[in-house]
Amino acid sequence: MQLERLATDLIDEAAGRSHRTDPVLPRTGGPAGNARLTAWTGLILLVLVVAELVTLLDVRGLISWHVAIGVLLVPPALLKTATTGWRFLRYYTRGRHYVSAGPPVLVLRVLGPLVVLATLGVLASGLVLIALGTTRGRQPFLSLLGQRVDWLTVHQAVFVAFAVVTGVHALARIVPAAMLVTGRRKENPGRAGDVPGAAGRVAVVALTLAAAGVAAALILPAASGWQHDRPGAHTFHQGDGPPPPSARP
Repeated sequence: MQLERLATDLIDEAAGRSHRTDPVLPRTGGPAGNARLTAWTGLILLVLVVAELVTLLDVRGLISWHVAIGVLLVPPALLKTATTGWRFLRYYTRGRHYVSAGPPVLVLRVLGPLVVLATLGVLASGLVLIALGTTRGRQPFLSLLGQRVDWLTVHQAVFVAFAVVTGVHALARIVPAAMLVTGRRKENPGRAGDVPGAAGRVAVVALTLAAAGVAAALILPAASGWQHDRPGAHTFHQGDGPPPPSARP
């Protein structure tokens, strides 16, 4: 019965049938404003993640796009981690208005930390690969159960975990988030009018996207080695570190 109840709660949440009454406070909007900012950021992340998945259809041919979108993901991911982390902190430190709003359904409460860790892990390992370059990125740094592990393998493994936990999270949250940003879902059904702090939320999202664009423009040139990488190639690229013996004159 407990598993059935958990499944029912998750399905109701995913379909937008369940509802948390988020108190609306002056200036920032309080829990209601936090929910809207999280929803907007989540939908932006969803669009970018889908675009990143498309690049996997031909990751070598689309490696420039893969790297650029991966870097674009970092600031919105940090923003969403901050908004959900703030709600988590305020709830568990017994902030009155956040306690009144209540926690998410149990499955999403358990899944949340895994989503954060997997998201930050896949983005961090991708940035490490860019910094190391093709040669050092494929150089094993650890032996685990008889297998030599390099940073490219770490990135791929973390991505699999990311795809699983984030996929479940997205399926459960996309409809409620869309209802929030379109105004079809009211944080506090008994309250008329908009949630305060809209201008501040727009500014935060705009600054986050601007930071993402600047970061992509600055970091993309550092990924030139991966852009020219081919299986079995021994070409040495600047930034890859000392060339292997076979590449030396």
